[in-house]
Amino acid sequence: MAGAVTSKGCQKIRGSQIKELLDAKRNVLFDCDGVIWNGETAVPGAPEVVSSLKQQGKNVFFVTNNCTRPRENYVQKFSRLGFNDVAQEEIFSSAYCSAVYLRDVAKVQGKVFVIGGSGVYNELRDAGVPFVEEETDTSGGSIYDCPLDSEVKAVLVGYDEKFNFLKLAKACCYLRNADCLFLATDPDPWHPLRGGRVTPGSGSLTAALETATDRKATVIGKPSRFMFECIASQFGVDPAQCLMVGDRLETDILFGTNCGLDTMLTLTGVSKMEEAEGYRDSEAPEKKDFVPDYVVDTIADFLQTEEED
Repeated sequence: MAGAVTSKGCQKIRGSQIKELLDAKRNVLFDCDGVIWNGETAVPGAPEVVSSLKQQGKNVFFVTNNCTRPRENYVQKFSRLGFNDVAQEEIFSSAYCSAVYLRDVAKVQGKVFVIGGSGVYNELRDAGVPFVEEETDTSGGSIYDCPLDSEVKAVLVGYDEKFNFLKLAKACCYLRNADCLFLATDPDPWHPLRGGRVTPGSGSLTAALETATDRKATVIGKPSRFMFECIASQFGVDPAQCLMVGDRLETDILFGTNCGLDTMLTLTGVSKMEEAEGYRDSEAPEKKDFVPDYVVDTIADFLQTEEED
């Protein structure tokens, strides 16, 4: 067949090649930031892509390492940006999956100490997982005399704009107990902001605590398999019938590789084609896991159904 997808490894596809790939898949997993939207602006054509896939009978899921908001707020954002048919059950954030892990896998018998924001707290609350309430004012506190909760059995680290030395010190104290679980919502080191600026991500805060405690956190979000296991347990999806679409090679694409999914890089976010080709051409075997099977300029290319010359 002319234009058929015949090989993998950073293959730039378009037109009928994309259609052929999508025809072979029942489930499409999208990252959000850099794929579906950038900040408060939807990627042009993205709402139409999601609607089109659903009209074709595809299952569409959204897997995001962004833990700053609960799933109900994600539904509101989707609606605000023109996505009119996204259900809460289709959204798998690192905050939600962390709460599920603590409740259903770890079955933590005690409280969780959180380094994170309202998104994490709200998802823990909705899952019925007890946690230490966030302190509104720690300016006068010191690790020498601050209270520690004897019921803490887990420490969860996520994105936290109010991160401070006292939170780090408290988490260190809790993690001196070898039986205290150490979890991270995601490993993202940084996030792009408008104007070329960046903000430290959950991964950078986790690294500080790992250094201080000489322990390694269990990562819940991408590239860990657990997000996909959440989807599979709730919807019974087959990895062979899934396509993972993301903009970050070291998280989205590695996630897809770890879960046995076909992967696609879209160039509307963090990673560039040159980086993907660099991983592809590297002699280091471990770098191959970062290589996407396919590449598109934007997911709006999904709207093309005819072969392009």
